[in-house]
Amino acid sequence: MNATNKKALKKNLLAHCKEVLMSRISAAKGAMDQAQQAANSEDKSSAGDKYETSRAMGQLEAGMNARQLDEAQRDLAFLNTIDPEIISDSVQTGSVVETEKNLFFVSIGLGNMTVNNSQVIFLSPASPVAKIMVGKKAGENFFFNGQVVEILDVY
Repeated sequence: MNATNKKALKKNLLAHCKEVLMSRISAAKGAMDQAQQAANSEDKSSAGDKYETSRAMGQLEAGMNARQLDEAQRDLAFLNTIDPEIISDSVQTGSVVETEKNLFFVSIGLGNMTVNNSQVIFLSPASPVAKIMVGKKAGENFFFNGQVVEILDVY
């Protein structure tokens, strides 16, 4: 694959990550709004315990959604530091790593996803596999899923 195609693939993978995060941000904001509306519309009745339980559950849900929103926003800010124009010969944050069986993108931990009919494993740089790969170059090996894996290309 030539440098232009490598950069295009990296841009595409980065855009996919950002789309996933924007969807998560939107969902978390929507859920926070719904929880707030539900809490505001809950009337205090003679069944005070039910009211207090409902308020507490709403607060827990709002807190969970706020944490998810915060995490997605931090991940998005981190992605914005990755320059898809940079092609490195050794694995680092923002690298695409091709092996015989897998394609990895060291960016954020989204797991295994299909992008343009290709399976891609999105790894956080803090993940154990990414830590093992960091600094390795094409032709070098690492251990993954109980197997020795050869790196075919890094960009």
